[in-house]
Amino acid sequence: MKAYDATVIGGGPAGSATAIRLAEAGASVLLVDKATFPRDKPCGGGMTLRAVKQCPVDPTPVVEELVDTVELRFRYDDEVVRHAKEPVVWMTQRRRLDAFLIDTARERGVEVREGTTAQIEADGRELVLSGGERIRSSVIVGADGANGTAARTLKLGDGITHGVAYEGNAPYGTVSQERYAKRLVLEIADIPGGYAWVFPKGDHANFGVGGWMSEGPKLREHLQRLCDYHGIPVGALEHLRGHRLPLRGAGTQIAGERALLVGDAAGLIDPVSGDGMYECFVSSKLATDAILDLLAGRTSTLAAYQPAVDHALSPLHKASWKLKHALDRWPRASWQVARTQLLWKTVEHLLRGDLAAPGDQRGLARAPLRALALLGRG
Repeated sequence: MKAYDATVIGGGPAGSATAIRLAEAGASVLLVDKATFPRDKPCGGGMTLRAVKQCPVDPTPVVEELVDTVELRFRYDDEVVRHAKEPVVWMTQRRRLDAFLIDTARERGVEVREGTTAQIEADGRELVLSGGERIRSSVIVGADGANGTAARTLKLGDGITHGVAYEGNAPYGTVSQERYAKRLVLEIADIPGGYAWVFPKGDHANFGVGGWMSEGPKLREHLQRLCDYHGIPVGALEHLRGHRLPLRGAGTQIAGERALLVGDAAGLIDPVSGDGMYECFVSSKLATDAILDLLAGRTSTLAAYQPAVDHALSPLHKASWKLKHALDRWPRASWQVARTQLLWKTVEHLLRGDLAAPGDQRGLARAPLRALALLGRG
């Protein structure tokens, strides 16, 4: 029976990044994914600069657009446009990014099995791969996303709730490339628990809507409204798909004795933006640290991973939850704060990774943050 230091279930950004980091540290790693790559995945495909800085490899080869302008609009009416000093969001497509990362993992020495499933045995140390091959692994990493089964099998992840999103692509020609070039468009306070967006890509713009799970039946209506405002027939959108957005609740267990969850499988996405790229790369780094400590005998379990994730991400996510609730409860008042140049300074620093969380901001710029925190309190 073949044995590995770690088996990673799922080849998305969190899984591949964890595998890459472990292999570079000298661990023997197996990565399995039921899909074959390249494969598409529902996702806006934006990487904030702070996420890029956490990525274990330079993603430039699969970046299609660099965004330095953010267009914010309140219920398709009042708007502000903000310009960053440098590109703050790098746009890609998951079909390209995931294939690039999994190929990089293979190059770094990870054994990659595409089109392969892994059934975890009761002892949590043995797995049965599709085809009947049995392997043994010192550690298991659940990285199979919002709809994966690893968390449930490993008895982790209870407390994860979900939002929902619906999106499609408008080829340039159907919409103006010049209109959306280098520009991220957000239509806020129109969808409970979420927003509508337009993201520029290489040969198309991605149009999408997202919100609370209860908005699921209304997502087609929300997408129609977005398209109507931007002057595109909703029927012109290609590759329409819906997907769930996992949201980790406080105290949700994401680590066990010899297993842990990373990225979407752990519910690690920003509650207000729905973005999970930064979280997936941060969690991959913290997971790698915990696994290497275990493999080296410095610890006997992976328990240290969970408080490390809480320390790294909770301040950011708590502030995001407050903003999310503020926009739902007091939309107009929240908009008056959100549209200020003073708040944009904090947002730009967050997107660049200069601030780990809004609470790290100092001076006068803290005033709008305090106002939003009060509006979202409860």
